[in-house]
Amino acid sequence: MSVTEQQQPGPDNGSGNDPREALHDRIGADSLTTRRDYLRIVATVSGGLAVGGLAVAGGILHRHGETEDGKAPAPKRIAAQLLPGESLAFRYPGDEDRAVAVRMDDGTLVGYSAVCTHLACAVLWRKDRGTEGELYCPCHEGVFDARTGEVTAGPPPRGLPKVVMTELEDGSIWAVGTTRSGESVEEGLCRQLGQDRPDLAARIGCPGTGGGAEAPPAPVASAPAASDGTSTGRRS
Repeated sequence: MSVTEQQQPGPDNGSGNDPREALHDRIGADSLTTRRDYLRIVATVSGGLAVGGLAVAGGILHRHGETEDGKAPAPKRIAAQLLPGESLAFRYPGDEDRAVAVRMDDGTLVGYSAVCTHLACAVLWRKDRGTEGELYCPCHEGVFDARTGEVTAGPPPRGLPKVVMTELEDGSIWAVGTTRSGESVEEGLCRQLGQDRPDLAARIGCPGTGGGAEAPPAPVASAPAASDGTSTGRRS
């Protein structure tokens, strides 16, 4: 089944001071033209929140994983589900780009490049290491924090790049985008949206696109429901 065939989360009629109100105001139904756009918009607007049933964990993917044209890669379904304590190796955004998804014991979903930033060896998920498990490079004993991707031991010069992950209401796990090293999820996806879909970038308030507070309000339309949903570390 293609991403455009997935059903979008249903409307929410509740009120209150929560992220769904901002999403309602900033994204009209006319903007949600495809599942690809929907997933990317939700990831950009929500940051670390779960909006419309999507548990969003954002971050950075190694520059080897960028698309040639700099535009956002298409979302990719990587698993029917991922239970707490489980991990999954996959390729994203290209067939040569190694990545790993991990579901922490508390349900947090994270995704990273599985290429060590030291000498490009394969990074492995080791649940038996540390208090919560670790991302571990066996070549030169590089260790990365499972929640942040930051270096906690060994020679790697910088943290692991991440993959932007979402979880749909049916439990399926998707990789929906990448960002450059040092970018936040919002910065990375806004940059890619600005190149790919500047109209959507402006609508959701991406900096430098005429969006934000100065952007014209989106037409009033049904918006996805919101729930809530993420830490740090380095040891010597």
